[in-house]
This record gives sequence, C-alpha cells and structure tokens, in this order.
Amino acid sequence: MDPLKTLSEYVCFPSVSTDPAYAEGMAGARAFARKLLEQLGFKVVLVETALHPILLAERHGNPKWPHVVLYGHYDVQPADPFDLWTSPAFEPTIRAGRLFGRGTADNKGPTIVHMSALARVLEEYPDLPLNLTYVIEGEEEIGSPSMPEFFDRYGERLAQADCLLVSDTGSPNTEQLVITTGLRGLVDLEVKLRGPASDLHSGIHGGAVYNPLQALTEICASLHHPDGSVHVPGFYDGVLPLHDWERAELERYPETKESYRALLDVPAFAPANGLNPLEAVRFGPTLEFNGLGGGYQGEGSKTVIPSEAFAKITCRLVAAQDPEKIQDAVIAAIESRCPEGVTCSIRRGGIASAYCVVPPGRENTPQDQSPVLARAFEATENAITNHFGKAPLFLREGGSIPVIADFKERAGLDAVMVGLFTPVDNLHAPDESFDLALMERAVNTFTEVFKSLAGI
Repeated sequence: MDPLKTLSEYVCFPSVSTDPAYAEGMAGARAFARKLLEQLGFKVVLVETALHPILLAERHGNPKWPHVVLYGHYDVQPADPFDLWTSPAFEPTIRAGRLFGRGTADNKGPTIVHMSALARVLEEYPDLPLNLTYVIEGEEEIGSPSMPEFFDRYGERLAQADCLLVSDTGSPNTEQLVITTGLRGLVDLEVKLRGPASDLHSGIHGGAVYNPLQALTEICASLHHPDGSVHVPGFYDGVLPLHDWERAELERYPETKESYRALLDVPAFAPANGLNPLEAVRFGPTLEFNGLGGGYQGEGSKTVIPSEAFAKITCRLVAAQDPEKIQDAVIAAIESRCPEGVTCSIRRGGIASAYCVVPPGRENTPQDQSPVLARAFEATENAITNHFGKAPLFLREGGSIPVIADFKERAGLDAVMVGLFTPVDNLHAPDESFDLALMERAVNTFTEVFKSLAGI
C-alpha cells in the first residue's frame, strides 16, 4: 500500500457528514475504506445507522493473542469558504512537502498511516499473532450521534479487546509527538431571553421595559468571577489535580507562553485558578460564550429594544466532572439570575464525558491496568523515540473526542492516542494539509508498534 497514493485517492471523496448534499461523497469514502480493509484480510460489516453507516472490521485468530481496536472516522468538516483554498479542497495537491486537501490530517491521513503500517507488517508476517478490530464511523464531525446505539449492539463484543489505538489528536510540531492522555468533556446549551412580543421603539418605550440584551449580558457576566473562574455552584466538583509527572511533561513542551501568545495574537492571557496558559488549556474546565446576539445586526443604527436575545454556551470539562450535573448546575444558575422582566428558555445541547488515562509507571497508575495496554504504551513510546528521534510527551489535550470516553464507559477500553496533526495543518480551516515526511515516519512507527504488540 502506497500511503501517499492511497491517501490522495481517499481525500478525493467529499465526505461531509453534516450536509446531505454530500451523500455520494460519504458513500464513496466509506466504500473506499471498506475496500482497503478487505484487502488487508479483514471481515467487514457495514453497520447501518439513522445517518451514516459504521464500518466494523475484524481480523481475528487465536483468542489468546493481544486484541487491539483501532478507531477512526471517514467524515470530514465542510470545506467552505471554498475561495480561501489555494487549490480545490477535494483535489489533493502536493506543495512544499505537504498534501493539501480536506481530511488530509483529520482524519483520513492518520487512518491511512495505520493501514499502511499494518499492510507492511502483514506482507512480512501474513499470520500476524495479533487480533485486530477496526471501527471507522462517519459522524465524528457532527458529534457521533449513532455511536451510542452502536455500543448497545457491539459493546460486549468490543469489551473482549485489550486496548484502543487512536490517532485523532495533535502534536506541537513534526519533530515532537505527543501521546495524549486525556481529553476534555463537553456540555452545550443555548439561552434565549424573551421580552416584549416584538421589537420596540427605544424612544417611546425605553426605560419602561427590561431590555433582553441587557438582561442577557448581565446574566452572562455573572457566570464568571473577576479572576476568570466559573461562578456556578458545584462547577469544580470532581476536577482531578494536576500531577507532578504531568507538570514535568509540560515543562518539556516546545512551546512557551510567549510563543503561544504570539501564535494566537492576543495582548495577554486570562487563565483561572492559578494555572498558566499552557496548563489551563489541558487541565482546567471552562465556560465559554460561543455566540451572542439579538436586535439589529445591520449597518448603521436602528433604535430598537429587541424582542429576543440569545447566547450559545459550551463548557469544556476535565475528568472526573459529571457533564449532566454541570449542565444542570449552569442552567440552574442562569434561571436563578434571570430578572423578572424577561422570560428565559434554555435548549439542552449535547454532553460528553471527559477521558483520562495514566501511562504505566506513574505514581497514580491504576493497579489493575491491562498488561496489553501497558505494553502498547511502552511499544508506542519506544517506536516514536526510534523514528522521530525524541521521546514523546505524555499530555492531556484540551479538545474533545466524545467517543473515546464512550469506548471506556461502554466497552472498558483505554486508549493510546498518538497525535499526528500539528497546528500548521489547518484542521477545520481552508488549506488543510498533512506533512508527508511525518506521514512516512509515522508509518514506520506504527509498523514497529504492531510488531511489538504481536511479540515479533
């Protein structure tokens, strides 16, 4: 399997899961991934869902062999705005040692890395003593809504495995890889405040009614203390401490606070609870306003008191916060702070648990950790060191992949997550790309990992 050729073919399928107009691209990407798995000797089942089918592929032998589940997704983010792409989003193009195209880094490139490595190993060892299961879904970019039903049907079957292998996380650059040990959870909600039945003339009625925009901004301002910490009772319940080994790993991180500030182009940082910025994005929970609106949005002025105002809010959570309790607590705080002059309605959005795993040998490593998981961590650390020239960092990440916590909760599987995309890859943005030198080294890395897990 030629990694570059295979990835280029895969990226040509516009597999945008959120837009029904891309149904043909979704089907094409799914069929392409299925063909690759079948060529590797997997028995593939197409699991139908209400939206986009899931590929469940198995290559099993002796039940006593180690059993690894590999997870990925064949869907991608929309490519809009198309005019900001240097080359067409679904016509993969090589420039300056990178392959450009939507999905190259998230997540088609890492998927092809795993498959290419496995192809090399199987060519040398056709009877590889390793049980392998692939789960490749088509809804990760829209929150994996079909995965709960999938776990209802196949959770017990997946629970027979020993660990999960994932590459859907990031690293700081192509020289320093990260083995991700934690992902933040997520709580989503939308607040709507209603005042008068319609927009009012601010001269005729101003001073008599409570402006919904004013009420909304007062409520939003009340959700944080002046130091930036969240002002919601019980919000920090369950927050895990930052361990000494995690601080030591972060000290090896190649980015400084100043380089991070320059990258984001902000005048200053505002982390809460005594964390520095690099700690805050990995180890601290947040409450963020993602959208705020109401009233006139056009050019110039329009002197109205708006009828409605809204705020879109998400919280990023760390283990072991309970997302349902956090959602309830934030809603209760908003409702209790809503003035009588407006009415409040709140849409409960999706929730996802945070995930955290401790590599072997740390002071808080669980005593009952799977020996195969420990082997997987060790094999991956050694392989990355051998092929990238530097030992990987073990760090929690600020983003969320809800399905990883589901694998733990529904199938008991902990994950070894290797970051194969970097900040310059432009995930979810125009000119997404994947570094080809990193891709080749990553294929060599996972070739060694598969051999190590098989005891070869």
